Formats: sequence, C-alpha cells, structure tokens
Amino acid sequence: MGLSVEQIDQLFKGLYIVAGILFILSLAGLSKQTTARMGNIAGMIGMVLALAAVIAASVYESWAVHQPGIPAELAATRWSPEITLALIIGALLIGALIGTPVARKVEMTQMPELIAMFHSFVGMAAVLVGFNSFAVPPAGEGSDALTVHLVEVALGVLIGAYTFTGSVIAYLKLSAKMKSAPLTLPGRNVLNLVGFIVFFALMIWFTVAGVDPMTHAPTALGWVLIIAIAVIGFALGFHMVAAIGGGDMPVVVSMLNSYSGWAAAAAGFMLGNNLLIITGSLVGSSGAILSYIMCRAMNRSFISVILGGFGVDTGTVAASDEEQGEHREIDAAGAADMLMNAKSVIITPGYGMAVAKAQYPVAEITSKLRAQGINVRFGVHPVAGRLPGHMNVLLAEANVPYDIVLEMDEINEDFDDTDVVLVIGANDTVNPAALDDPNSPIAGMPVLEVWKAANVIVFKRSMATGYAGVQNPLFFKENTQMLFGDAKQRVEDILQSLSVPA
Repeated sequence: MGLSVEQIDQLFKGLYIVAGILFILSLAGLSKQTTARMGNIAGMIGMVLALAAVIAASVYESWAVHQPGIPAELAATRWSPEITLALIIGALLIGALIGTPVARKVEMTQMPELIAMFHSFVGMAAVLVGFNSFAVPPAGEGSDALTVHLVEVALGVLIGAYTFTGSVIAYLKLSAKMKSAPLTLPGRNVLNLVGFIVFFALMIWFTVAGVDPMTHAPTALGWVLIIAIAVIGFALGFHMVAAIGGGDMPVVVSMLNSYSGWAAAAAGFMLGNNLLIITGSLVGSSGAILSYIMCRAMNRSFISVILGGFGVDTGTVAASDEEQGEHREIDAAGAADMLMNAKSVIITPGYGMAVAKAQYPVAEITSKLRAQGINVRFGVHPVAGRLPGHMNVLLAEANVPYDIVLEMDEINEDFDDTDVVLVIGANDTVNPAALDDPNSPIAGMPVLEVWKAANVIVFKRSMATGYAGVQNPLFFKENTQMLFGDAKQRVEDILQSLSVPA
C-alpha cells in the first residue's frame, strides 16, 4: 500500500531530524581529539542524508504538482520532476568539479583562507535565496505572515551580504593579498552605526511597500529597497572586517563562521526548510561561542574585535621604548646536545611550524627523545596558528600521541620544572610583554610562560615581529637562544645530530 502525501511529508521531516541529530553528534565528537574522527564521520553521514532528503523532497514535490487533478496554474509554477532532478544533479556536479581539486591541493596552512572563501559562498547563497524568495513569495500567506516573510528576506539578505564581503576581505588578509593592518577611517564606528540605522529604516519601508497589497507581487520600489539593503550589507561587511587587524584574524574567521550559520538559518526561514534552520543555528551559535572563548584567551573584548582591531603588517619590526639588548644564537648541534641532556622538554608550536611543514620531523624528534626516557610534551595556545585547533590537527597528522599535547592552562605551571623549551614558529603566544608591559597592544593576553624554563630555543627566520606586529622581549632573555632559518630544515638538522636510535 502506497504512502499518503502526509506520510511522505512526515518521512522527509523525520530524515531532517535524524540529520540534525547527526550534526549535533558531530559537533560533540569534534570537541575532543580522541573522538574527532567519529565526529567527522557523523557529520558526513548527516550531510549525505540531508542532501538525499532535500533532493527526494524536491523531486517528489515536482512530481506531485504534475499529477492529474492538480490545477494547471499551480503545475506551471514548478519544473517537471525530470528537469528538477537534472538541475539538482547539474548543480552538484558543478560544485564537485570545483570543490574536489581545490580540497585535494589545498595545504593545511591555507585552510583558514579556504574556510573564509567557503563562508563567502554561504553568504552569497543567502543573498540569492533572499532575492528569489522576494520574487516568488510563498503562496497562500496572509498579510501578517507576508510581513514576517519580508522581514526574514531583509535580514537574510543583510546577513548574507555582510558575510560575503567580510569573508572575502578575511581571505585577502589571510593570504597576504591585502595588508593585514586595520583600515581605520575617521569615525568608523559612527559609519557602522549609521549603516545599521539606515538598514532598519529600509527594512520597515520594505515591509510596508515591498509588495502589492492586493496581489502580493513584488513592486519596483521593493526591488530598489532590497537591492539597497544588499548594498548596505556588502559595505558593512567590507568596512567592519577591513577595520580588524591581522592579530585578531583567528577570531574574525570564527565570527564569519557564525555569520555564515545565521545566513543559512535565515535562508531556511525563507525557504521553510527546517533542516537549514537547525544546521544554521548550530553553526551560528557554536561559531559565536568559539569566538567568545578565543577573545577570552586573547584577553580581548568581543565587541572591540568586531568593531575594530590592532595589528600592523606582518614581519615589520615594532619600535620599543627601551633597549632590548643583544640576542644569543645556537646551532642545530648545540640544540641537539641540550635536548639529549634534558629530563623534561616542552615544544610550543606556532604558525611558523605549519608554514614550514615541520610537524613531521618534530614528531620524529619527539619519538627519539621519548625513547631515551625524556619527558616530551607539547604546549598549545588557544589561538596558535590561524584557526582554533590548527596546531592540534597538524600534530595529529604527524601521529604525535594525543596525551602529550596539552592546552595552555594544563601546561603553564610546568615550565618552572622544564629543562628545555622549543618555540617553533610561535611568537605572540609566548610574548612576556603580555604580562609585563601594561602599554603593550597585547597586554593582559594569556600566554605560554616559556621563559620560566631553564633554557629556551626559539626557531625563527629573522628577528621580525609576529602577526600582531609586537616586539617580543623573550628573544633577548638570558636563557633564550635563537636558531635561525627555515623551521623544517633546522629541525631536520637537529634530528641528524641526535645520535639516538629510533
């Protein structure tokens, strides 16, 4: 016996709920390294299930409206099921042909830029869905429901437009195609406030005059207003993200992730799709929570990061009010000898390790030292790299055991009893000025207190500053020695100098 229309509709809704549960389980799994793989698998299964449900529902709806007895005017509003399926498959193929080669060739160091670009796609999708929802409003709605729908359209278009341009600017900054220094226009906060005020005024006007009161068809004025709202969103996204400096980019990427989620949720409201609402809300809320956690880890005001930031061009040497002194250097052989005579070693990785792809020889050194009974651990700062968890993923990729990779709060008290600390590509996250200099731009930011160890070896290409453009007094301390050069090459040199069998 065949299923009724109501039963089929309930089946699709049930699949949406199952997919939503899998997405929740995915987030839970991704919260820990030991369960991250299962969390990833749960997310992939949920997405496959969601796509299958959406495709099946779309094709079924097209088939249903073309059955005998259905009014011709209603059938005329839908493609035939064959055309609907062909269009969906065509869109999937286009996405696969573009996405697959990009995903295969992208480096881990380019992942933040890639994610920023993905966010821009979600934003533009929300804008296009908003335009489409305005052009073809849901049938059979009363005036109150239509007003709510127009508010959803306006908010969806604004959030989507903001996410699009903001994500593009983030991509350009992260990929060094645009200066990482903040764009500080005079009265920039006033400009942003005026932009939001104008948006709310246009949204009210849009809900009143956007559609014909009798036919509910879009008016010419409505199109002008919704396009104006999109332009405001594009401008706000550009200006507010451009005003944030390079030092705060990890938080920006996380916030854009949140915005893309809210854009997806807005698209779900416009389309009446519960799965999009669930998924978008999960992404939006988790991204916002992560951004807050990162701001707390950097001792930064959440609002100040969003409205503006600090930071100068990467690699510039910041001026200092006091003489820092002379730095000391060490070679790979000396570093290897120091490691062999140590009882406790802590490695603090940073973005420089990711760029140099030094995680693999670092893992080999770790294995050799542990085989000699030396206690080797990793200390990871919450914002090390360009994304949260960036270093954890790289170390897991190199098969570093999970149990020796510790967060900043777990390992900071152990530096006093540590013989050697290797700072590989980290800079701002190990800067004592954050605690000692109240005038420093990163004052109050929690950092890895590596300088408390007996010996510190810093791997750097030069004496230039880090991403936030702040000089690091660590480089000039008595117990610090600099090992200059490409991080991977220097680590491999140390590995060759270690006369310990694997």
